[in-house]
Amino acid sequence: MIKTIFFEDQKLRILDQSQLPERVAYLNCSTVEELSTAIKTLKLRGAPLIGVAAAFGLAMAVTDYKGPADSLEEYFQKIKSLLASTRPTAVNLFWALERMDKVFQVNKAATQQAIALFLRKEPEHMFAEDININYSIGEYGQSLLNANCRIMTICKAGALATCGYGTALGVIRSAARRNKIEQVWVCETRPVLQGSRLTAWELKQDSIPLTLITDSMAGYTMSLGKVDAVIAGADRIAANGDTANKIGTYSLAVLARHNNIPFYIAAPLSTLDLSRSDGLQIPVEERDPEEIRQIKGVQLSLPDVEVFNPAFDITPNELITAIITEKGVIRKPFERELKKLK
Repeated sequence: MIKTIFFEDQKLRILDQSQLPERVAYLNCSTVEELSTAIKTLKLRGAPLIGVAAAFGLAMAVTDYKGPADSLEEYFQKIKSLLASTRPTAVNLFWALERMDKVFQVNKAATQQAIALFLRKEPEHMFAEDININYSIGEYGQSLLNANCRIMTICKAGALATCGYGTALGVIRSAARRNKIEQVWVCETRPVLQGSRLTAWELKQDSIPLTLITDSMAGYTMSLGKVDAVIAGADRIAANGDTANKIGTYSLAVLARHNNIPFYIAAPLSTLDLSRSDGLQIPVEERDPEEIRQIKGVQLSLPDVEVFNPAFDITPNELITAIITEKGVIRKPFERELKKLK
C-alpha cells in the first residue's frame, strides 16, 4: 500500500505528490506552518487525506507548544483556523478539525502532555477508519459493475488522496480483484494534471489496464461505445446530493447522461455537508492563474492573459446515478437517503 502520511522522528512525513510520477519523495513537516504550505501548494492533496493531515497537524502543534498553560486553548484555535484556511472546498478538512476540537474540549482540564496524547491518538484512529471506509466503498461500488467493465475517471481519488486504497479508485481496485476491469480511461485533469501524473501512476503500480486521454477527448470516447461507467470522487456533497469535485467532473456527468452511461460518485459520509442545502452553497476555490498559464515552468500562453481558474465544479444531483458510501449505495431521492445515513 502506498504510504501517504506517517510520523517518524517526531516529524510528520508526507508523500510529496508534486514530485510524482518522476520520483517518489517524502517531505518532512516539523511545524504546522510547513504542513499548511504543503496543503496549499498541492504537495499533499485529496479531501480525506487533507483532513487527516490537518488533524495530525493540530496534535503536533499542541505537543510542541511552549507558551503559558492558560493560553493553550487560544493557541489551539489559532492553529485550527490556520489549517481551515488552506482549502475551502473540501469539507473533510473541517470535519476533521471539528473532531479534534471535540477531543480538546473534553480533555482541556488535563495537562498539556495528556491533551497532546489524546490529540495524537485521534488522527491515528481517523487514519485506520479511513482505510476501512475505503475498503467498504470499494466493495459496495464493485457490485455495480459487470464483467469486462470499461470505466472513466477524472482527477485522483485513490490511495494518494486518502490514507490508503481510495474511493473512486477503491471501487476500481475492488473490481479489478474480481477481474472485472477491462479498461480504465484516465482523464488528464487539467490544469494540474492529477490524472496523468497521479492516477495513471497509481493504476500502473497495481497493474490495472489504463489509457490516458485529454479531458476534451472524454465525450468522443463515450460516443464510440468504449465506456460502461464513470466514477468520480467528491470534495463535498450537499444535502440534496449536488457534488463538488475536481473541475471537469460536471462535464463528464453531462456527457455521460447524453450517452446513457451511469455516473457514480464514490465518497465517505464525512464528505456530506448537510448544512449546505444544494451545490450553490458550496464554496468553490479559485487558484493561481499561473496553473493555467504554465506547466512546470513552461509558458503556455501570453504571460498577462486573463485567467479563470476554479479548482472545482458542481455536479447537479439529477446527473448522478448513485452515490457510493461506506454504508451502501445511495440512490434518489438523495436528500432523504443521505439524511438517513448521516
